Order: sequence, then structure tokens, then C-alpha cells
Amino acid sequence: RWQLIKERIMLLVTNGGGGLALVVLILYLFLTARVAFWVAVGIPVSFMATLFILYLAGGSINMISLFALIMALGIIVDDAIVVGEDAVAHFQMGEEPLRASEGGARRMLAPVMASSLTTIAAFLPLMMIGDFIGKLMFAIPLVIISVIIASVIESFLVLPGHLRHAFLHTSSAHPGRRTLRHRLDHGFVAFRDKVFRPAITLALKYRGVTVAAALSSLIAAFGLIAGGRLAFVFFPAPEGNIINANATFVAGTPQETVRDFLDHLNETLYATERAFGDEKLVRIAITNLGEAGNRNQVRTGDQLGSIRVEMLPSDSRSVRNRAFVKEWKKRVTIPAGMENFSLQEQRGGPPGGDVQIRLTGANAESMKAAAIALAESLETISGVISVTDDMPFGREQLIYRLTPAGESLGLSVFELGRQLRTAFDGHLVQIYQDGEDEVEVRVSLPARERGQLSTLQRLQIKTPGGDFVPLTSVARWDSRRGFEALRHAESQLAVEVTAEVDKAQGNPNEINATLEETILPGLVQRYGIDYSFEGRAAEQRDTLGDMRTGALLASTLMYIILAWVFSSYGWPLIVMLAIPFGFIGAVVGHYLMGINLTILSVFGIFGLSGIVVNDSIILVTFYRNLREQGMAINEALVEAACQRLRAVLLTSLTTIAGLTPLLFETSLQAQFLIPMATSIAFGLAFATLLILFVVPSMLSVYEQVEERAGRLMRKIRPGVPAYESDR
Repeated sequence: RWQLIKERIMLLVTNGGGGLALVVLILYLFLTARVAFWVAVGIPVSFMATLFILYLAGGSINMISLFALIMALGIIVDDAIVVGEDAVAHFQMGEEPLRASEGGARRMLAPVMASSLTTIAAFLPLMMIGDFIGKLMFAIPLVIISVIIASVIESFLVLPGHLRHAFLHTSSAHPGRRTLRHRLDHGFVAFRDKVFRPAITLALKYRGVTVAAALSSLIAAFGLIAGGRLAFVFFPAPEGNIINANATFVAGTPQETVRDFLDHLNETLYATERAFGDEKLVRIAITNLGEAGNRNQVRTGDQLGSIRVEMLPSDSRSVRNRAFVKEWKKRVTIPAGMENFSLQEQRGGPPGGDVQIRLTGANAESMKAAAIALAESLETISGVISVTDDMPFGREQLIYRLTPAGESLGLSVFELGRQLRTAFDGHLVQIYQDGEDEVEVRVSLPARERGQLSTLQRLQIKTPGGDFVPLTSVARWDSRRGFEALRHAESQLAVEVTAEVDKAQGNPNEINATLEETILPGLVQRYGIDYSFEGRAAEQRDTLGDMRTGALLASTLMYIILAWVFSSYGWPLIVMLAIPFGFIGAVVGHYLMGINLTILSVFGIFGLSGIVVNDSIILVTFYRNLREQGMAINEALVEAACQRLRAVLLTSLTTIAGLTPLLFETSLQAQFLIPMATSIAFGLAFATLLILFVVPSMLSVYEQVEERAGRLMRKIRPGVPAYESDR
């Protein structure tokens, strides 16, 4: 286990190093070397502060917290980039180093605080998710929020002094020298003025087409999900290293028979390993006689047996668990008397099965019949494996009932049962002390008679009137197979049918939907039972419910923050339009990467919603300043987009660069984290493109509608002052 944890941590550290190198390279391409260095210094400073907060919160350095730090690589430098880029721009325009560095911090205070608060608002609801997923992923919002707080402090209290020092050692102009820095700056200016400026001008000229294209992309993204091209899998647990073989024989089976079958399983296990060549696959196999089950529920009994196989770590072998289990099953011979045999790998993730249906009712026989019918239906569905229920049959039982003659004599079922229990189990009449021991004295039939079924034919029953009559005259009984255990849920008799799903052949959500539409209604009608989805389906239902509440809370907080910053009710809505554009990129990214949407993808979309708003805030802030200077709407939008192009690209590219190494990681242990990285990286890339073109177009529409509304109000009420905006 420690070896596996160490491998996962080293995997993330390696990816983090690659992401950090890409972030620093991008900073150097857009900023001067000194400024890029001081911006990058904020990364280790923020990391140290974050680790200290994580320590105070009782957290630890693990796979999830390390992934959060990797995700935060680009977010850390966002604030420093905005402050540093603005200071560099003013320094290059001729301002003194002190004035440029202080002015950058002063001018960017409001937008940076707004962007930081909106990102915190996006991640904060993730800390309120309960159950397994919330506890597992709690470190991600904690780390991101800590990083943002540390980054804001560093950007405004530490960075300006470093920028001033960097400007003092940097010449603002080198007319006779063609350095790499000048070539990079010249290339960016040429791209901005000759490519981007005409493109944004054209987008604003045909703003209806621009907005329509964005909405079409959003509809297409939803179509990928609704059309089944992109499926949703709640939690894609990575391949584990444990395989469980569980055998359940009929009640009363001698332990020698169970032991012989376990020996057969051991032989076929190592024969399967040899069949794959000389590669070592099995680390250890542990045999458990009289015990079966999984990590969630363990049963004991003479008729039970199991083998727990620990394989080598998945990244150190070429044979996958699915292929190994399939080959092992081929070699196993099921003996007579086997009631249930399952051979499956144990995966991590939320407790419970992929498909787990709880049946409730009042009659155990009807519920068992319904469970058997449901299990048979499940076994016909492609991809469903290892179907079991938790109401196993027990030993043969004699079920007795009173005859009319017994009822006429005044006997009751309770009284009859009491006398039978006394006869065969004994009646406690005395307890006396024998030295240090307590000795119970019981009166019962002799042991020889208690072991014979014919004793029932000779047993005498005492009636309430004091007479003795033969048992056969007052009772009838028949033989029936009972149950090993009866379980209850919410005060009702319940049985749970559980199955695992091979994700390569089936989808648990689709299988549950099929059951609810076609199979379960018939069982309800035929057997008079109720049903509910439990296990991972219940975990999914609760988690998504918490996330819907969190989304509403995050949206409300973000709107309040933006309304406060812009002093407007309408502009925050334009800024928040970036969120659905990020969703487009997240969906398209999953489709291009060939992976399903997961709950971690939704976590990524939550974080993405706070990150993409940052770029919109920067753009809208500069547009507002230009409008206050008297510039026309479209002219101000073009100029704001061009002036903030470098900052928008830098903040987006650094975040994407921090996650890029993880996107292309082939290790099986990192696969369940890739959907979250995909949501953020692709979502941010697509949202940045749309923000630079769609948000200005939407602002243009909003401003012109507002102006027309103002002119209409002045016509209706001539005394009303000019209505420029709702600010």
C-alpha cells in the first residue's frame, strides 16, 4: 500500500514539475525576464503559505492535495500577472519605475480583488458537499482558496517592490539592439494590431453572428450529452490491485467441500498467472475458510469461503485485471451444491455497488422471489457482472401452524412455540455457582430424541386446560427452506441486489435507467414490493443534489461581488456569461480526449466558473474606464480587448500549462484525475477565445439597448436626465 501511495505522489510531483516549467516559459515569452522571475517567485511563496494553512486545518500531503497544488500553479500567478503586466505596460510607455509599479497595484486592486473573490465563491460550495466525495475532495477547495489568499497578499504587498527593482535594471528602449525580448514584444504587438484588432472589430460589426455562433456551440455541447455521444460515469475508480473470489455453498455443506474448492481456486489462480508468460502478476493470495464478502460486508458460516488476491501494482504489469479475471474464470470448475460464486476486482471509490437496488416489502418469500427475478434480468444486460443479493438461503426449516382442533382447545401459536422451544432447546430452571463458574440447569428432551425428526410424532403438548394431547393432533407442519439472515432498512424488511459493471461494456446510469423503465415496475406489480436505488447511485444522487445547491450559492455570491465591484445590476450578468462558454470547452475537451464526464469533471467545471470570470472582469474593467473617458462603445470595446489581450492570454495560458502534463499522463493511477484537469484546461481555452469576442459583442448589445431605453424614457418623461446605464 505504501509503495502504491509513493508511486502516486511521485507521479504528481513529476507532472507538477513539468507544469511549473511550462508556466515559467510562458511568463518569459510575454514579460521581461526580470518581471517573469518575480512573478514566478510568487509560486513557492504561495505554496509555503498554503501548506501552512493545510497543516493548521489538519490536512496532509496526499494525492488529492498535490493535484490541487498542480491545478493552482496557473491560478497562483494570475493576480501577479495582472499587476505585473499593467505595470510593465505603463513602464514601457515612459513612466518612472516607482510610479509604474505602484500604479499597477493601485489600478488593479479592484479587478484583482473581484476576480479572487469570485474564484473563492466558485470553490467555496465544494467544501460543503457531504458523504464520500465531499470528504475525498475537501482538500481541493481548501488548497485553492488558501492559494488565492496567499497570492493576493503577495501580489499587492511584495510584488510591487520587486517590480520597481526590476524596472530600475531594465531599459525601456533599445533602439539599436534587436534582442530576443524585443523580437518577442514586436511579434506580440504585430499579432495584436494586425490579427486580433481586425478580428475583434469584425466580430463587433457582426455581433449578431458572433453571439449566434456562441449559442450554437452551447447547444452542440448539450447535444453531445443528450445524444449519448458523451456519457456520465459517477466515479471512475482507477484499476485496483485486489481481486476477490467468493464462494457460497448451500447451507449444511461440510467444510471439507468448501476447502477442496478453495484449493482448486488456488491451483487455477497460479495456472492463470503462468498462462500469461513469465511475468509475475500475483503478489500474495490469502485463503479465508468460513468467510466471504467484500470490504463493505463480510459474512461468516461453514458453507462460505473466499480468496483475496493482491496483484502487483497496475503500472508495473502489462496484464489488466479484467483480462486476468476472465482467464481465471475459464479455468474454474463449479462443483455441485454451489449457490453463488463471484470473481471480481475490488475498486476504490464510494462504497456500494455500481448497480444496487433495495427491495422492501412485508413478505420475505416474495422479496426473495423478486430478488431472484431481478438478478436474472440483470445477468442478461451487457456489461453486468457479479450479481448477488444479501438474503441468502439458510437450512431447511419446519414451519408449523395450529389445526382447528388445536385452536378449539385454546392453544395459541405463541404457546405452542414456547413448548417446542422448551423441548428441544431446554428451559432454564436454575443457575448455581460451582467455584468460579456459573452452571445453568436446563430441562429438555434427551439429546438422542432431540436429534430425531420422529420425536415430533410422539411429542405431547399441554393444553390450557391441563390435558396432554399429541402434537400431530393440534399442529401441522411442512418443510421449507429458510433464510440465513433477514435485514431491515428504515423499519422495513429489505433485500439488496448488487451488481458490478464493466465500464468498457456498460454504463451504470444507463443500466439503472433501463431497470427503472422496463423491469422494476413489473416486479412491483407482480410481487407487491417497493424499490430504491442505493450504493453508488444513492451517493451520486446526494452529491449532485449538494452540488446543485452549491451552484446556486456560488452564482449568487459571484453576482453580489460583481454587482458591488461594477455598481451595476446588468454588467455582472454579461461577465457571468463566460461560465456557460467554459462549459462548452469542458464538454468538447472530454469528447476529444475520449473520456466520460465524471463527478470530478463537475468539480472542474465549478472551479472553471470562477477562473473564466476573471478574464471577463479584466476586460470589462478597462472598458468601463475607457467609456468614462468619453470613448464610443465599439471603439472602447476594441481598445479594451486589445489592451488586455496579453493579460487575458497570460492568465489563461499559465493555468492551462500547469495542467497540460497531467492531461497526457498515461499512468493508470492518474486516470481518475484527468477529467477534472480536462474540464479546466479545455474549458478555459475555449472560454478565453469566446471571452475575447463574445463578451465584447454582448456588451455592445447591452450598451446600445440601454441607450435606446434611455432615449425612450426621455421621450416619455422629458425632464428625466440622460440614461447612460444602470450604474
